[in-house]
Amino acid sequence: MALDLNNYIASIPDYPEKGIIFRDVTPLMADGEAYRQATDRIVQFAKDKGVEMVVCPEARGFIIGCPVAYELGVGFAPARKAGKLPRETVEAKYTLEYGTSALYMHKDAIKPGQKVLVVDDLLATGGTIGATIDLVNQLGGEVVGCAFIIELKALNGRERLKGFDTLALLEY
Repeated sequence: MALDLNNYIASIPDYPEKGIIFRDVTPLMADGEAYRQATDRIVQFAKDKGVEMVVCPEARGFIIGCPVAYELGVGFAPARKAGKLPRETVEAKYTLEYGTSALYMHKDAIKPGQKVLVVDDLLATGGTIGATIDLVNQLGGEVVGCAFIIELKALNGRERLKGFDTLALLEY
C-alpha cells in the first residue's frame, strides 16, 4: 500500500531564520517503508532512461541517491564541497542566497556519453543542482533526468532545469 509521503516530512517554522518553513526529510529516512517507497519511485522514474551513473551533491543527496544507484545496479559519483576529494577535480561555482559556493567532482567520475541521473533531497532555487549538472556536462556525461523528494515550488528551481525530465515526489 502506498504511503502518503507528506506524513513523513517535518515542517519547522522560522528555521533557519524567521519566515522560513524548513522541510525536513529525516523523518522519511527514519521510516523504513517510507524511505523504500520514495527510493522505489525514483528508481521507477529512472528505469527507462538507460541510467548508467547516479550523481548527487552532498550530503543529503548521497542518502537519497545511493540506494537508487544500488537498486538500478549502476555507479554513484559524489559532487563534493571544496577539499573533500583527493584526486584531480573539475569545479562548478554557484550562487546561494547569502554568497557563492562550489562543487567538485573527480575528473574521471563520469565517462563521456555516460547517461546520468542527478538526485537530491530537495529542489529549491536550483543552484546546487545547476552546478551538479554543470559538472556532469564538463565531464561529457548526459543528464537524462533529475529526481527529488521535495520541490519548493515558490523558489522556481525548476526554471533552471528546463529541458530535463524532472521528478519531485512532493511539492510545497
